[in-house]
Amino acid sequence: MSDDEDIQIEGPTIADDDPMRAFLPTSFGKKHREADIAAQIDRSKRTVDEPTVHKPKSQESDSNSTSDSENDSDDDSDDEDEYPTSHEMVIKTHDRAVTSLSLDPAGGRLISGSIDCTVKLHDLSSLTPSTIRAFRSVDPYETKASSANTESHPIHHIEFNPLAGSLFLCISAHPQAKILSRDGDIVTEFVKGDMYLRDMNNTKGHVSEVTTGTWHPTDKNLCVTAGTDSTLRIWDINNKRSQKEVIVFKSKAAGAAGRTRMTAVAWGSPAQGGNNVLISAALDGTLVMWSGNGPFTRPAGEIREAHKPNTWTGGIDISSDGRMVVTRGGDNLIKLWDTRKFKEPLVTVEHTSTSDHYPTTNIKYAPNSTSIITGSATGHLHILNPGNLRSEYTTLVTPGSPVITVDWHPKINQIVTGSANAETHILYNPTMSTRGAVDVMSRAPKRRHIDDNPEFTTDQSLGLSGDAIVAPGTLPGTKKTGITASGKSKDPRRPHVPQQTPFMRSQPDEKHISENIPLSRMLHEDPREALLKYADLAKKDPVFTKAWKSTQPVTQYADVSDEEEEGPEKKKVKR
Repeated sequence: MSDDEDIQIEGPTIADDDPMRAFLPTSFGKKHREADIAAQIDRSKRTVDEPTVHKPKSQESDSNSTSDSENDSDDDSDDEDEYPTSHEMVIKTHDRAVTSLSLDPAGGRLISGSIDCTVKLHDLSSLTPSTIRAFRSVDPYETKASSANTESHPIHHIEFNPLAGSLFLCISAHPQAKILSRDGDIVTEFVKGDMYLRDMNNTKGHVSEVTTGTWHPTDKNLCVTAGTDSTLRIWDINNKRSQKEVIVFKSKAAGAAGRTRMTAVAWGSPAQGGNNVLISAALDGTLVMWSGNGPFTRPAGEIREAHKPNTWTGGIDISSDGRMVVTRGGDNLIKLWDTRKFKEPLVTVEHTSTSDHYPTTNIKYAPNSTSIITGSATGHLHILNPGNLRSEYTTLVTPGSPVITVDWHPKINQIVTGSANAETHILYNPTMSTRGAVDVMSRAPKRRHIDDNPEFTTDQSLGLSGDAIVAPGTLPGTKKTGITASGKSKDPRRPHVPQQTPFMRSQPDEKHISENIPLSRMLHEDPREALLKYADLAKKDPVFTKAWKSTQPVTQYADVSDEEEEGPEKKKVKR
C-alpha cells in the first residue's frame, strides 16, 4: 500500500430520521447548558384572565365608535402596562394565611408574617427559580410553657424600618412588641405594663394585646404601637423599660369605662417637609388625629362614627404629601379624608371587607400617592384612583382566597401580596421593574443535589444535622430546672441523664440489636442465673470432668445437732 493512497474506514450509517440520533453526541468535550433567561421570564408571565381596566365615561363613549376600535384596544394594552402586574413570582413558605409582609428600603429582603405564628425571611439576592424558599423561619413569641408543650402567638403586623433597613417591628397577639434584626434575631423586647393599674398613664407598657404599630416617618429610633387597652404608646427602641409617650384614648361611646380597642394606626410626614401627623382608628368607629410632634394631651381632630361602630377598621394610610387619609373599615366601605377639613369624608365607596376573618387587611398608597391599592375577598387586587376611589385596574391574584395584605415598593416598582391560601405573590414587569423578582427569574436554576433536601441531611425533630456539635442544655425543649449552668444536676444523688443528640438518635435501638446480633440478649441477663441453667445438663453429661467421673470423691458434710451452735467457736471476751 502506497503512502499516497487514502485509508477509508467504513462505518455504520444512520438515517437522518432514525430515532437513535437523539442519543448520539453532537460534539466533543464538556457541554455547558446555559439558561434561557427570556424563556424563564416568559414562564413567569401571568396566565389569569385579562384584567379589567376601568375607563372614564368620556373614553367609554369614544370607544363605542367602530372606527376607533383598534385604537381602543391599543389604549387597553397601554393602560395595562402602566402597572407592574404582567408577571409574577409565587412564594409558598407558610402553612396558613399570610397576614403581613414588608420589604426593606433597598428591596432586597422580604419578610412575611402568618397565622402559623412564624416570620419567614427571604433574601431575594440569593434566590433562583428552582430555590424559591425562606432562608430562615423565626417564631419570635415562642415560649416554653412546660416541658411538653409550647406557646406561640399569631403575627399581626411586621414592618421594616424605612430609615434603617437593619431592623423591623414585629407585633403579635401579645402585650409586648419586639424589634428584630434583618436576620431574625431579637434586638429589643418592650416591657409589659402592670395589668392591675386602672390608670393607663401610670403603666410602663401595654397591659393587653397589641394590635398593630408603625415607625416614625423621620426618626429611625421611634415607633408607635396600638393596643386593646385603649392606648397608643410611642417607644424609643433604645429604651425597652418604659414607653416614651403614652396616649390614652377615652371613648365617648364606651360609657363610663371609656375604653375601646385601637385597631389601626398610621404616622405620616409630608415629603416636602413640615409637621407630621399621627392618625388612629378605634373599634367604636372613631377616627382620631394627633400632631406627630406632640403634645398628645388633646387630639387635633376627632370624628365619631367615621366607620360603623364595633367593626374592625384594619386599613389606614396617609398620602405622601400628608394631606389625605384613606381608611378601609369592616363596614364594607372605603373612605377618603382631608386632614385640613377633618370632619366629613370626601369620598365614600363600597368594597367588600374581610375583617371578620382577617382583621389585618390593609390599604396602601402607591409610590408618590399616584394610586391606592388594596385586596378583596374574591382574591383580586384593586388599584384605585386617589381622587375618587374608583377602581382603575383590577386583576385576579389568588382565585377564591382573599388578598389580605398588599404593598407597593417604590424603589424596585413591584407589588407584593399575601393571601389566605398561604401564598405570597410578587407582581412585576420586566421593563418597568428593577431588581427583586426580576433578578430572581433572570438567574440560572440551581442544579439539584441530594444535600439540598434537608430531610436527608438534618434531624427534622430537632432541626440539626447529624454531625452538629451540641452543647449541654442548648437543644430545644431541654428541661432547665434542677441543673446548673454547666449542665450538672443540683442534686448529687440524682444520676446524670445524657441528652439525646442527633448522633445518639442515629444509633440502632435495642430491638434492632436483639433481632440482628447473635447472643445480644445475654448482655442483659444475670451471670449467675445464666450459669445455673446448665447445672442439670452438666451433671448428666459432663464435658470436662468426664475422665475422672468414676473416681470423683463424694462430698460429705458434718452432722450438726440442734443443740450445738453453728459456725466456729466464739472467742471468749476477756474482762
